[in-house]
Amino acid sequence: MANYFKAAVKPKTSNQRLTVTVDKLDMNGVGVARWQNKPIFIAGVLPTEVVEVKVVEQKSKYARAKLISITKQSESRVVPKCQHFGLCGGCDLQMLDLSEQILFKQQKVTDLFSRSFSIQNLTDKMSAAELPWEKAIKSSPWHYRRKARIGVQFDKNAHATIGFRQKLTNQLASIKSCPVLVEPLNVIFPLLKKLLLQLTVKSAIGHIEAIQADIIETSEQESRQKDNQVVIVVRQLKPMNETDIGLWQSYAQQHHWHVIIDDGNKQLPLVSDIESNSTVLSYELADNSKVYFSSSDFIQINHQVNIAMINQALAWLNLSASENVLDLFCGLGNFSLALAKYAKCVVGVEGVQAMVDKATQNARINSLDNCQFYQADLNSDWLTESWAKGHKFDKVLLDPARAGAEQAVLQIAELAIPSVLYVSCDPATLARDSATLISKGYKLEKISLMDMFSQTKHVETMVLFTHTN
Repeated sequence: MANYFKAAVKPKTSNQRLTVTVDKLDMNGVGVARWQNKPIFIAGVLPTEVVEVKVVEQKSKYARAKLISITKQSESRVVPKCQHFGLCGGCDLQMLDLSEQILFKQQKVTDLFSRSFSIQNLTDKMSAAELPWEKAIKSSPWHYRRKARIGVQFDKNAHATIGFRQKLTNQLASIKSCPVLVEPLNVIFPLLKKLLLQLTVKSAIGHIEAIQADIIETSEQESRQKDNQVVIVVRQLKPMNETDIGLWQSYAQQHHWHVIIDDGNKQLPLVSDIESNSTVLSYELADNSKVYFSSSDFIQINHQVNIAMINQALAWLNLSASENVLDLFCGLGNFSLALAKYAKCVVGVEGVQAMVDKATQNARINSLDNCQFYQADLNSDWLTESWAKGHKFDKVLLDPARAGAEQAVLQIAELAIPSVLYVSCDPATLARDSATLISKGYKLEKISLMDMFSQTKHVETMVLFTHTN
């Protein structure tokens, strides 16, 4: 049987210049205007602005355009702080006043809740327009990010570009500094580029992770802790020779870096001033608890917001010493360690066994003996698991990944756990899961934004539910 293939059709473009008025921002922070009875999307503009644009793509139902100039500016427009804004794909909203960023994110959540409530026919139980918003959790809008993956690309002459992906492409933007990274990570880019130019083994690096963390170096002779260190994790694609090892050592000593080499199978510290047999990274919580992690583990990247988020979770849950708490998607124990200091028992559950092991170790290191951690697929039926049957839970906290907790909330509802605190990094799946809980007899008591990623479109949210029966 013959197969016939059509050649890929490139998007139609007109290069036509237009003057339009921006109506709103879409979910991604992109401006939306109207042209030829269809939406036209324009990055970098704000509602009410009159702008001149060039059409770069036409579809049957929408078009895209590139901003040329702004004829009438919004009162909410501010000057972006970063020299790379507009090219780098990391930030979306630097041109928007901070207070308006919060309102944009809040409206984004409200719109998604309205959509989910409508789909599940819940508008008679609750209107999304009446969500009980609490004050947003905020931090400094700059120099807040303590972990970042830095891309490395080599051209045919083995010259390296160091930076982050450009918008809508896999190509890197060459970055000189990044004002959302903590000091001194924000100015590390030129140093890395200078170092890579001197390497003898070219095109040998896949990417570089930059992390600010406390570290403990241990050897047979000694153990010592260093606070607020710059940790550089180098994904090494080819073996590193002695010359390049010496070069990394020189830069590490000069700039006070702790360098870890990742060969794809294991991570080992670069030999430094002591023969390190192991390196442990950690960060501190408000109650002086320590969370230990490895460079490949997920951690909350905004330390200030993480502390405030944990404190708000404790305040909203209002735990007593007689209560049992279930912590789903517990990770390293970021919430569990704090919860355990106020509850009778905390049961933490995570899908990855390595994270369960680390959470168990974190509880032991912090002298907490009322924490138990288990591995389970929380997107499957877990009600028959021993940890689920062995306790009567008074409260549950869940902090899922972007996919949300569609199956978990159904089983929480079946257990009729009186209080549910949902910490979300994706408002769409939060809205879906919230509608499910409300349909199962829960009431939405409180909701607040957590501005974990200032200057970006990303939204983190905390919601408290109570069972109405």
